[in-house]
Amino acid sequence: MPTIVMKFGGTSVADLQRIENAADKVIREIVRGNRCVVVVSAMSGVTNQLVSWVNSLTPDYDAREYDAVVATGEQVTAGLMAIALQKHGIKARSWQGWQAGVISTTAHGRARIQDIEAERLERALAKGEVPVIAGFQGVTAAGRITTLGRGGSDTSAVAFAAALNADRCDIYTDVDGVYTTDPRICKDARKISRISFEEMLEMASVGAKVLQIRSVELAMKRGIKLQVLSSLEDKIGSDLPGTLLVKEEDVLESHLISGVSCSKDEAKITLVGVRDMPGFAASMVKPLADAGINIDMIVQNVTADGNATDMTFTLSSADLHKAVKALEGVADKVMTDDKVAKVSVIGIGMKAHPEVALTAFKAMADANINIMAISTSEIKISMLVSETKADDAVRALHSAFELDKVEKTPQILKVKHKEGR
Repeated sequence: MPTIVMKFGGTSVADLQRIENAADKVIREIVRGNRCVVVVSAMSGVTNQLVSWVNSLTPDYDAREYDAVVATGEQVTAGLMAIALQKHGIKARSWQGWQAGVISTTAHGRARIQDIEAERLERALAKGEVPVIAGFQGVTAAGRITTLGRGGSDTSAVAFAAALNADRCDIYTDVDGVYTTDPRICKDARKISRISFEEMLEMASVGAKVLQIRSVELAMKRGIKLQVLSSLEDKIGSDLPGTLLVKEEDVLESHLISGVSCSKDEAKITLVGVRDMPGFAASMVKPLADAGINIDMIVQNVTADGNATDMTFTLSSADLHKAVKALEGVADKVMTDDKVAKVSVIGIGMKAHPEVALTAFKAMADANINIMAISTSEIKISMLVSETKADDAVRALHSAFELDKVEKTPQILKVKHKEGR
């Protein structure tokens, strides 16, 4: 009997009606002869409320107690989902992360799954039960509850799919798949029928909110069949109505650019006039790494006399307060800006098309958008812009690469640009 892991995000379980709608999808998969494991997020808005209560007490909270508070949101949803299934005669039981055997690291607030001891889940499935698991959480070896960071329920779902050798993992959300960009920003955005793991990984890393980056990494590593689909539409996962994540070789050869992503949860830090000498970069990065802060888009500008340098980097705006505190004593002057956004174009086709960068930069110039910093990978170009220009940048890039046109390679060599900076 096929095993399917079904994950329902916050908007999919936002109220009792939507919980019952999600339960109906589980029942329909069971009727088709599938064993189902359900992973749930907290109801929409609940985690934000829990976090705000913690922050209202103090921004310098004990991370262990933070996890104890915010983990409760998923536990409520799991219990309600189990009751909704039981109401229809389904043998369902709610499970907290620790009960489901999720062993994690001790990095509270952003823990990583080390192992899943799935024997109890296997026994429950063998008895015909439907485990309804609270996503986003685990437990340390010492028995403390941990959370996996925002979007951690996606990672939970993929991890359970791997541990149970599931046939597929369906991620139900409020959109019907992965789009070329955010439809709320660009009305011409279109759904992508299939996308490579590598492209989805880049999109998730630079702002696409559909899937958490660690869930994509794990699915790619373990070869998990992963689908993103809508819980608000009638079709279920077995109808394959969403976006499929596939291997790179399974993407059409005509594919050039997959989409444009935008992250507005960005901040910029500049260390001004620091001494230019070997080892400075390491002395700057170490306290940030010790504090568990990831940085990106590092730019260093050396003065004309070569004695001093300004170093700029970006990070999540949520980490800005912690980063400034960690950098005390590293530089005399630290400048911050939390009104920036990162806009990126992603596509495996750019490996063989160096003119993609020209098209991107010209599109920004034509839209009169200044680029503060640039970072690249083999299949991604990211640009840092003012937050007020972020939406304009997304629309300009989406248009320049003709992403509104289905399965058509943009003729980027023929794009005419105005003169610009």
